[in-house]
Amino acid sequence: MKRNLLILTLLFSTLLLSSFKHYGEDEISIFDKNGDAKAYIADDLTIYLWDGNPVAYLYKFGSDWHVYGFNGVHLGWYVDGIIYDNNGYTVGAQKDAIIMVTSIEPIKGIKGIKPIKSIKDIASIKPILSRSWGKTSLVIILRAGEN
Repeated sequence: MKRNLLILTLLFSTLLLSSFKHYGEDEISIFDKNGDAKAYIADDLTIYLWDGNPVAYLYKFGSDWHVYGFNGVHLGWYVDGIIYDNNGYTVGAQKDAIIMVTSIEPIKGIKGIKPIKSIKDIASIKPILSRSWGKTSLVIILRAGEN
């Protein structure tokens, strides 16, 4: 009897730990120009700030991935793991794109409730994209999309 209970406990513990291993595995961390994790893209294409605040989302139109705020404002483009602002400057990137990660990713905040998406602005003409970092920070660009 004790042996069966031990086996069930071990089985339950293994299943529980394996579910934590996969939690957030499909999320893509986005780093700023200093190499600090500031945002992440969830598996439903929502962009959250590291504190869990949902601020934007990815939207595919044609072959381009656009970054839109929940308020409907066009914030930029997402191309090959890099977020570009509306002027074509890099504002954030995933680890394996162009960024040198300088810090350990902190624990993410609890995800906030996603707001209802507003009607999207018409995107401006896509500029020539630059690997040069823009002057506006990733967080400021993404916060411009808050409702």
